[in-house]
Order: sequence, then C-alpha cells, then structure tokens
Amino acid sequence: MNGYACKENFTADDFFFAGLSKPGLTNNTFGSLVTGANVQKIPGLNTLGVSFSRIDYAPGGLNPPHTHPRATEIAFVLDGELEVGFITTTGTLYSKTVKKGEIFVFPKGLVHFQKNNGKVPAAVIVAFNSQLPGTQSIGATLFAAVPPVPDYVLSQAFQIGTKDVQKIKSRFAPK
Repeated sequence: MNGYACKENFTADDFFFAGLSKPGLTNNTFGSLVTGANVQKIPGLNTLGVSFSRIDYAPGGLNPPHTHPRATEIAFVLDGELEVGFITTTGTLYSKTVKKGEIFVFPKGLVHFQKNNGKVPAAVIVAFNSQLPGTQSIGATLFAAVPPVPDYVLSQAFQIGTKDVQKIKSRFAPK
C-alpha cells in the first residue's frame, strides 16, 4: 500500500485531467504557478510511478529553489526561455539557459530552480518518475515551518542576525 487505495470501479475520468491545457495565473510573489497532475488529481496514476506538472512564469518569474524527495524531474520548455540549474551534494551548480523545444533534467532529491529572465511569459511541462514526487521549497521549509525553526538556528546557519531571520520569516507568513 502506497498511501492510496486502489479503486475497484474506475472510469475513464479516473485517467483524465484537463488542468494542464491552459496557462495558470502568475500574479503572486514569485511570478510562477505550478499546476500538478499527480495521483491526487488523477486516481488512475496510482501505482504507475509517473506524473506531470505545468509551470507558468511571468516575465521575471521564479520557481524558487526546491527539491523533489521522491522523483527525478525532466522539463520540456513549451514557450519562452528559462535559466535553470541544480546544485549537487558537493555544492557544484549545473546551470543552463533552455529555450522552447529543449529539455533539462533535475536529478532526484537535488535542490534546483527555474527563472524566466525574459520579457515574455514562459511555460514548461515537467514529468516525474513518481505518482507523487513531493516538493520541498527551501525558503518556505526553513522560514515558514510550523512549529517554527528557532531563530537562533537559522541565524547561525545563515550567518545573519536574529532580526534578519524574523524579517525573512515575516515575508513567508500567510497573508
């Protein structure tokens, strides 16, 4: 059992999702929107080990540094171009500009990002080798945890003052 019960009476709709067909709204703090197509939205993906997402970016939009603990990601650029990169466990950054029709791979569990440095919107379709890859956004994980990570831990980890930690935490607080 992987956390999702198998259905006995399924229909074609259990294998269908139209949510990636149109761009999402990117009018948020980061200027990007991830629309997932995983087992939570497509029950027919249960036990199949695959999922998709669409990510839309406003000009200047960012999919902030994050990781997928359960999957490798491969991104196909639909429109625009993005600066993308991942950081290895030895601290080496592998970064590239990818354009419409090109792909880039992010290895499982490594911190990575995508940034639209262009003046026009951009979009990608990403595939994962997991029905539910999980996403852990680094900033939100550290600065918006509940209960909170102690200020003294973040202060020492990032070599910044407690007031700076509190200022960053306030930016991640729900509005």
